[in-house]
Amino acid sequence: MNHAKRVVVTGATGNLGTSVVDALAADPDIGSVTGIGRRDADLTVPKFDLVPLDLATADDARLDTVLAGADAVVHLAWSFQPTRDPATTWRTNVLGAMRVFESVTRCRVPVLLHASSVGTYSPGPSHEPVDESWPTHGWPSASYPREKAYLERVLDDLERRHPEMRVVRIRPAFVFQRAASAEQRRIFAGPLLPGRLVRPGLVPVVPDVPGLRVQAVHADDVAEAFRLALRTPVSGAFNVAAEPPVDAAVLADLLDATTLRVPASVVRAAVATAWRLHAIPASPELFDTVIRLPLMDVTRAQQELGWQPRWSAREALSEFFEGLRDGSDDHRRNTPRLRSRLPGGRLREFATGVGGTT
Repeated sequence: MNHAKRVVVTGATGNLGTSVVDALAADPDIGSVTGIGRRDADLTVPKFDLVPLDLATADDARLDTVLAGADAVVHLAWSFQPTRDPATTWRTNVLGAMRVFESVTRCRVPVLLHASSVGTYSPGPSHEPVDESWPTHGWPSASYPREKAYLERVLDDLERRHPEMRVVRIRPAFVFQRAASAEQRRIFAGPLLPGRLVRPGLVPVVPDVPGLRVQAVHADDVAEAFRLALRTPVSGAFNVAAEPPVDAAVLADLLDATTLRVPASVVRAAVATAWRLHAIPASPELFDTVIRLPLMDVTRAQQELGWQPRWSAREALSEFFEGLRDGSDDHRRNTPRLRSRLPGGRLREFATGVGGTT
C-alpha cells in the first residue's frame, strides 16, 4: 500500500468507527481517511475528514461522489436502535449496507472491508470454538443476527459477481471501550441501570446462567484487525476475540461479587417482562441469541493477519465498567453517538419508549 491510498470509512463516528479512524490515520502508508457519519461531529484526527451522510436516505449520486477514487471502503455503519421497530433497523442496516456495496461496485473500489459479527453465526457447540467456516445463519428471531446474516448472503453474491474485488469480513466478539460505555448502556441496559454503582463491592451477586459464556474484545484491537486486513492481500472472513471467554465467574471476579446459579428460563422471563414494560431496550430474542452464540477460533486472524489483541477480555470489560461508573467522555471522540450524555438524558430514553425511535 503506497502513501497515496485513500480509505473511506462508513459509521466513522460510532463505537468501532472512532477506533478504526484513529488506527488508519496513524498508519503512515495511508494517505487520507474520509469518514461517513449520519451526523456531523468534532473529530480532530490527522488526515481525516468527515462527510455527514445518512446512508438510508442519501441519493446514489451523492454516495458515489464520496466513494469515487477510494482505494478501499471500510463499512462499519450500524444502528441498534430503535429495537422496537425492526423495519427501521432493516432499512438502515441492510438496505443502507446494500447501497454502499452497490456504490463500491459502480465506483470500482478494489477493496471492501465489512464489519460482520459473532452474531452472524448459527448456534454452535458448547465448548469447542468454531472457525470461519461455521454456518452464518444467525438466530432468526432477533433483528441483529438476522440482519448480519442477511448481509453475509449479500456479500456472497457480490463476490460471485465481482471476483476482481477483494472482500474481507471481520467478525468481532462483543466490542468494548471506555468512550462508548454510555452508548452501550443506552442500547442494551436502558435508563434504569445505575452505572455509578457498577463497582467492586456494590454488586453483591452475578447470575450464573448455564450455557451463558461470550467473548469480548477491545475496540482498538478490532480496529487493528481492520488495519492489518487493509495492508495484507487477504480475503474472506476473520474471527476477532480476546481471551478469556467471559462467564459469571469472570464478571464476579471483576465486581468482587459472588455467583448465583439461575436457570436460563428465569432470566429470559425477567428480560421479557422488562421488555414488555419498556424498562429495557434489549429484547428477549436478543437474550436467546446471546445464549446460543458459539465461541470463535481466532487462529486465522493470528496466522494470516499477524493479529494479536493488546487487551484481554477482562481488561476490555474493566475499562467499560470504569466508563459506566464515572460517565467519562473521551473528548477526542466528541460525537453524537459516543457522548456520555445526550440531550434530555435518561428522561428522554423513557419518553421515547426505551428502545423506540429517538
